[in-house]
Amino acid sequence: QVQLVESGGGLVQPGGSLRLSCAVSGSIFSIFTMGWYRQAPGKQRELVAAVTSSGSTNYADSVKGRFTISRDNAKNTVYLQMNSLKGEDTAVYYCNAHWILGDYWGQGTQVTASS
Repeated sequence: QVQLVESGGGLVQPGGSLRLSCAVSGSIFSIFTMGWYRQAPGKQRELVAAVTSSGSTNYADSVKGRFTISRDNAKNTVYLQMNSLKGEDTAVYYCNAHWILGDYWGQGTQVTASS
């Protein structure tokens, strides 16, 4: 059974930074495409950033140049560095592990950018 545990969310002022972490149990982390999604109240869940098993990354246009996704296969962990946070980044952020047999999700962590 694969489990994903997010951490690092919180309250930050606009313009500030946070780093999210997602620790993944099991021995097949390296083959997953890992992604961060977010869902704001009243909105659909959207992809924020993803990194493939080979290290290729892609980002939503709204976060390009501000957010960076990375992975550490030795630690079974994926990170999302979020800089220059804006109010519209406020959402619950979810970690996702994707492979040919399906998807796994974390429980979510709240990120709030507000003064």
